[in-house]
Amino acid sequence: MPENTDEKTTERTYTRADSKVEVKGFEARHYDMMLNTVTLGAYPFFIRKVVREMQIQTGNSILVFGSGTGRNLALMDQHLSGEGRIIGLDIGEEMLRQARRRFDGHPYISIENRRIDEDLPYQGEFDKVFISFVLHGFIQEDRVVIIKNAFKALRPGGEFIILDYNEFELASSPWLIRSIFKMECPLATDFAGRDLQGNLEEHGFDEFRVLTHFRGYIRLLAAKKTA
Repeated sequence: MPENTDEKTTERTYTRADSKVEVKGFEARHYDMMLNTVTLGAYPFFIRKVVREMQIQTGNSILVFGSGTGRNLALMDQHLSGEGRIIGLDIGEEMLRQARRRFDGHPYISIENRRIDEDLPYQGEFDKVFISFVLHGFIQEDRVVIIKNAFKALRPGGEFIILDYNEFELASSPWLIRSIFKMECPLATDFAGRDLQGNLEEHGFDEFRVLTHFRGYIRLLAAKKTA
């Protein structure tokens, strides 16, 4: 009788080489237009709704991890009513150029060239830290650094607001979702299988707000720093 052996599934090990988090070249120069195109015009309406869900208050201080062209920051600015401040962080030269041009001379919006997966200098300064479709592009080790940076930067009662893929089993997802992920950063698959809320709890966050979009595949997860 043949020996009965259990099948073992080998999990893929991801490295920083798998990351596509930095947008360059043609894609960076035409990033906003491409987002509108690939979403069939839905993105402008979607991101306006997300910014409303952030529950920004007049006078808030907001730190944005991955500010891109500054498009989202401009929407946040509309909720500040001329008060507060926004700091956007990015590393892509083209993205930084576009954002700085957009906010040239703005009294309370600034753009800085800083890596969010390295220790940041901000401590207890912000009411909200926002990150949109960036966290999934890092390996898990670097995601933890980003979570720690957000916690450190927030005032007590502040929120870390993450807009990204929800948790789901990719293999059993519809064909369209699997097709999208074939074109995505390989780390997105790893991210979708992670317990993000659990990771946030491990690093001091609680009092979560969860809002889902696009049939639950996209999630806005807001986590509060209560300590």
